[in-house]
Amino acid sequence: MSFFEEQNPEMDRYLETHASSEPEILRKLRRETYQKTTQPHMISGYQQGRLLTIVSQMIQPKNVLEIGTFTGYATLCLTAGLAKDGKITTLDVNEDLAYLPKKYFEESEFAGQIDFKLQDAKEFLRETDQIFDFIFIDADKENYAEYFRLIKPRTKSGSVVMFDNVLWYGKVLEENPKQRSTQIIKELNDLIAKDDDFENLILPLRDGVNFLRRK
Repeated sequence: MSFFEEQNPEMDRYLETHASSEPEILRKLRRETYQKTTQPHMISGYQQGRLLTIVSQMIQPKNVLEIGTFTGYATLCLTAGLAKDGKITTLDVNEDLAYLPKKYFEESEFAGQIDFKLQDAKEFLRETDQIFDFIFIDADKENYAEYFRLIKPRTKSGSVVMFDNVLWYGKVLEENPKQRSTQIIKELNDLIAKDDDFENLILPLRDGVNFLRRK
């Protein structure tokens, strides 16, 4: 649950009831995530999932990168707009939970287009020479600023990048935060705002999404 959901749950319910319906496979995955994981709030929410789906359908990416798979909800939303010969590479390091996204990826109509890797994202980004049309990052916050530095060379003009949880329960308003994750998220937002190669907007959706487009 996000800072904004806690502040106004009625508005959150209103937003959900006035958005497009959730596909059955995502409904099942969301239910199982809450049944079988200890931190189900880490799942991309219904509203955020709709945003990922719509953006993917608009840009019809050929090559997508996701950092932070968790149970695969966002992954399946991102596949919705994939080009016919497109693929999504999704990275995570949680071996114990890997069975759950694998199960739903295999059930999905996009099974052949999803490359699920149990690999450190920094390692992957330093080794790959791929260029991505769409990058979604919802992973360890302490590495957010480093992820931004590493993904930049892996984008091109028109590439879309989204970082999740960039308002961090409102903690980004703290002037001198003691929490390391808060410090890094503030650093990330500053880096993006000052980078002339991108145009961006922070959307106050759930816990905040920094939405970027490479010029």
